[in-house]
Amino acid sequence: MKEIIAVVRMNKVSTTKKALIEVGAAGFTASKVMGRGKLVEDKSVIAERRKTLLALAQKDDQVTEKMITEFLDGTRLFPRRLFNVLAHDEDVPKIIAAIIKANQTEYKVGDGKIFVLPTLDAVRVRTQESGDAAI
Repeated sequence: MKEIIAVVRMNKVSTTKKALIEVGAAGFTASKVMGRGKLVEDKSVIAERRKTLLALAQKDDQVTEKMITEFLDGTRLFPRRLFNVLAHDEDVPKIIAAIIKANQTEYKVGDGKIFVLPTLDAVRVRTQESGDAAI
C-alpha cells in the first residue's frame, strides 16, 4: 500500500481529478497549498516565460511585473493543489502516469511534483476494515 502525493497547478485540478477517476483511483483528497519548486537556471527559458506571462497579464503596470518577477526568481509562493491518493502497490504506476499526463505542459517549468511513500496501514472508519481492504 502506498500514498501518492502530487503537487499540481491550480488550473490543472479538474483535469487531475478526471484522470484519477478514469484510472480507477479508489479515492483521494485535495488541499489548497502554497509553495514553489526548484528554480529554472536556464536564462532563456526564464526570459521566454516572463515574456509570455507579461503578454497574458494584459496589464502594463509595476504590480503585475513585480509579481511575475517574484514568481520567476523564486521569492514568491504561489497557490497549488496537493492531492493525496492511497493506492494498492500494483496501481501506483498507472496512477502516476495519469497524473503526469494530466499535468505535463510545454512551459518547461512548474508542472508539479509527485512523491510516493510507503503506507503502513489504513483503517476505514465506517467498517473498521484495515490494510488493503480499507482502500
